[in-house]
Amino acid sequence: MRNTNTPVAFEGFPFILGFLAATVLFAVAGQFLHPAFYAPAVLGALLTLFTVFFFRNPERTTPANEQAVIAPADGVVIFLGKAVEPHTKKEMEKVSIFMSVFNVHINRAPIDGKVVDAFYTKGKFYDVRDARATFENEQQGLVIDTANGARMVVVQVAGLIARRIVCYAKVGDLLAKGRRYGLIRFGSRLDVYLPAGTAIKVAMGQKTVAGETILGILQ
Repeated sequence: MRNTNTPVAFEGFPFILGFLAATVLFAVAGQFLHPAFYAPAVLGALLTLFTVFFFRNPERTTPANEQAVIAPADGVVIFLGKAVEPHTKKEMEKVSIFMSVFNVHINRAPIDGKVVDAFYTKGKFYDVRDARATFENEQQGLVIDTANGARMVVVQVAGLIARRIVCYAKVGDLLAKGRRYGLIRFGSRLDVYLPAGTAIKVAMGQKTVAGETILGILQ
């Protein structure tokens, strides 16, 4: 899969190079045509730096506990409780993580397991903190079965600013806990549906670190 060892996600290169090219172009125009062009050159430089920051791809240390389900995203827990997962129609424990534009946006597998189903819904772009986002926003989901027979669902949900979901994982893939499997560009949410009875280890408003924070322990 992509972005395994790169300090910046591959998907960010077109944006970074585009802003960098614009920065250089305006800087040259400021030098040879008119100093007013330096203003957009500065803006271009700031956008270049922000884009590098947004697509950063740090290494993480994943807990060794085989029963631990880890956070697939950096962010803040904005929902915690029982909910019916729309794709499987089963009641599960749901944890939603909101990613702002300042969070790392690389998504990681929450558990060791096999992708047994995948689904994509083309939808709207409500703010992901809006209750309608779960059912109406654009989203990409994976159904993952563990070797012990547990089933969970992880869903990438596009938000008000996010307009592009990237998912490398496909049906039949074996995912290793903490492995990078996709990203969402520019603000979004991850919904994690865990089996009923899972011991939840996070709280509302808690910050999560993808690949490291334990969301729950499978029973």
